[in-house]
Amino acid sequence: MARRRIGTGGTILGVALAAFMGWLVYTGGVQAGDSAADDNRRLFEQVHRLVAERYVEEISSDELYKMAVEGMLDRLGDPYTDFLDSDEWEQIRYSTTGNYGGLGVRINKQGDWITVVQVLPGSPGMDVGLLAGDRIVEVEGETARGWTSEQAVSVLRGPKGEPVNIKVGRPGVPVPLAFRVVRDQIQVRQALGVMLDGRVGLTSLRAFGRPAREELVGALDELVDQGAQGLILDLRGNPGGILEEGIAVADLFLPRGARVVETRSRIKAEAATHDAPSSERYRDVPVVVLVDGFSASASEIVAGALQDHDRAAIVGTTTFGKGSVQGLFSLQGANHVKVTTGRWYTPVGRSISRDRRVEGPAVLDAVSVNGAPITVTPATGEDDEPVEEFSTMTGRTVYGGGGIRPDLVVYRDTLTADEQVLRREATAAGAPPSQVVFRWAAERVQAGDLEPDFTLTGQMRDEVWEDLVEAGYEGDRELFDNSRNWIDYMMVSTLAIAGFGELVQMERLAARDAQVRTAVSLLRSVGPAGDLFAAVSIEAKRRESTEESTEEGN
Repeated sequence: MARRRIGTGGTILGVALAAFMGWLVYTGGVQAGDSAADDNRRLFEQVHRLVAERYVEEISSDELYKMAVEGMLDRLGDPYTDFLDSDEWEQIRYSTTGNYGGLGVRINKQGDWITVVQVLPGSPGMDVGLLAGDRIVEVEGETARGWTSEQAVSVLRGPKGEPVNIKVGRPGVPVPLAFRVVRDQIQVRQALGVMLDGRVGLTSLRAFGRPAREELVGALDELVDQGAQGLILDLRGNPGGILEEGIAVADLFLPRGARVVETRSRIKAEAATHDAPSSERYRDVPVVVLVDGFSASASEIVAGALQDHDRAAIVGTTTFGKGSVQGLFSLQGANHVKVTTGRWYTPVGRSISRDRRVEGPAVLDAVSVNGAPITVTPATGEDDEPVEEFSTMTGRTVYGGGGIRPDLVVYRDTLTADEQVLRREATAAGAPPSQVVFRWAAERVQAGDLEPDFTLTGQMRDEVWEDLVEAGYEGDRELFDNSRNWIDYMMVSTLAIAGFGELVQMERLAARDAQVRTAVSLLRSVGPAGDLFAAVSIEAKRRESTEESTEEGN
């Protein structure tokens, strides 16, 4: 296949995440008899002993060994190769299964307090009567004031069947309420699906854990049974997960034998090509895949495979650019090490990996692997990494390097100037609008007078304004009214999730999402047998013309 190297000056959206793929377990050791290795081990032990005995501050031997391991991995300059202690391993185990022992509540930090955002149906939290808006003020007799979300999660999660005693503050109740909640096994859904207009089905896949394909099939089948003639697969914010799950998801949209991904490694046993193992499940149904700068790893495998095979139109912004594969190796003491063992390539041979040691505007400012932090210095300036041109199966031009580039670039809506001023001034006054709206919504939900198809009213907006002023904001009402789109978005989102769950929230926000609206418009315009890429081309030209007209007007 002919390829031509070109330069790029494009701006790519950055993210704050890192994902991992592939599972390998290794329990071997270093072979004896290597004199050079023996000399190095003796040298290390000498330095270790001197530091342990002579360093100005006392450091335990165990801590020194751990520092040495982490230092060795850090010198590799690879944010995806990392040492994981037992707690960090537990976080990864949870992220790949969606299972944990807990209360079944979604939480967020609101001011000084951890606040319940949603109570999952059928969960222990719902059984005892926890409500969205409850502030967790005490856990096992210890105040929760000032806790981070991570601290709360580590305390509230635990073995199935083990109780935890908490106290919550509830709007309108003068004293904290005490609850004894018995933890149960909680399965967090990875795939959700809703019908938007009787013709287009929207599915959101959050991660590629073990049940990802199974859950996605359930959501997609239900939408097709309801008459969906076009499908949207939303991979925005999906950090990836297990390699095999990514292949299994791509398989749903590709014919048997179609190449999905190739992994290359200096270890022969880990280099392989992966083809679709079964017949296409959703044949002849047009598909749009939504991506953004937080779509990584297995998300990029799926988007890249469907783009290379011209099976789906990719809409949104450029993805993260994680084109490497990690192996997870078990160590003594319930520890693990995650090591980059290879790179993966799309069906036409593209590597979408970004060199994190030579960063452009796609920066990492707080990389983490499901709770395991890795520090990466943010970069500035233009992305000067070279980009290669490739051709898809039908001859369309696609690009390698620096993530999956969408067929149609569509940005999310951003705050207007007035909305930014309101957020800045209200937050400085101690009345962050998001927190004020959440407290208002929690009281509304607990009042029990809402239906899923609720309509925002002027009275509701007046209530939020009054709460904002009561919380300390001293600005004028005109700025608030000029920020109505943003305020309304937060009101709808919070009422929906707190009162009725994620499916209602997903359905209600779709009409307020520029990327979803574009995907729906594309699918409506082509129908089940139309040329989706022709529609994408027309829309791209329309947007380009609109931008040029705007520039001329300025």
